[in-house]
Amino acid sequence: MVQVGSNQHIQISSNDPDHPLPHPWLLQSRCTVWQLVQNYLDINSIPRRSFFEILALFSDDEMEKEKLEEFCTADGQEELFSYCNRPRRTILEVLEDFHKTISKVPLTYLMDLIPAIKPRSFSIASSNKALPTELHILMAVVRYRSKLVKPREGLCSNWLANLNLKNGEVRIPIWVTKSNFKFPTQHTPVIMVGPGTGCAPFRCFLQERAKESIKDNVLFFGCRYEAKDFLCKEDWKQFEEKNILRLFTAFSRDQEDKVYVQHKIKENGTLLWELIHSRDAYLFIAGNSKQMPNGVTDALKEVIQQEGHMTAEQASEYVTNLEKVKRFQKETWS
Repeated sequence: MVQVGSNQHIQISSNDPDHPLPHPWLLQSRCTVWQLVQNYLDINSIPRRSFFEILALFSDDEMEKEKLEEFCTADGQEELFSYCNRPRRTILEVLEDFHKTISKVPLTYLMDLIPAIKPRSFSIASSNKALPTELHILMAVVRYRSKLVKPREGLCSNWLANLNLKNGEVRIPIWVTKSNFKFPTQHTPVIMVGPGTGCAPFRCFLQERAKESIKDNVLFFGCRYEAKDFLCKEDWKQFEEKNILRLFTAFSRDQEDKVYVQHKIKENGTLLWELIHSRDAYLFIAGNSKQMPNGVTDALKEVIQQEGHMTAEQASEYVTNLEKVKRFQKETWS
């Protein structure tokens, strides 16, 4: 692609204080082009509009330049979306399509052209009180198909899933930050809604509560198929056996009519209202940010409206007040 050998050594320097150099453990300032691409540049990400603007600037191939410039116009955004975003076409695949142009891009523009790999955040799924020498994460390995022949794969999840510990020690750079959740420390009832990997922080929390034998914990867990996707099944079973947990499950594809966690919330409205209104329970939602959080919130409002004999406006205000005092919290991701 760019007219340099993969083993050619280059020197990286920063001319923008807002974009410092990568940490030395990740990439030395003097490295090879191959090391830069392998360890730092995200060639598997979906390119942004600025990517095509840089390519158009240096292209001298008439056909490729015309298409690149079209992608940069307001009228060309729908076609760009169909070419890039809808099929999840990667930077590497785009460069293969515009191979005559990429050879014209100066090496000094490489880090402007291709973004750095972004860190991935995962909720910790284990308690240091229960497992002081371990740290667990709950991760879905991202693999799916688009209209392109090659399956799409998540960069981080597949890298982790394919690590071979038999080849020796593997070091993975990690960091720990505070959670957005503020769990109650006293013996307060807790209602948790965590479909899929959203159950990760609740596994951690329940391990702590089990350690202290604190009961009155309710979890709504959902996934597609019980036989394939029932994450942490044995953990929930052990918590139930110890009377630490009351579990409600929704397996959306195990029957003709899809069943989600919000349906289970409505079915158990009397229990939830008693915990929330009479016992000051906390409510937490974790998981995908697309439709689930709004669906669960709407179901909660319906429960409050029905069980509390309120109008829709009063129920909505009730939920807003729960959020204000941190008794209703959400941690979602795309």
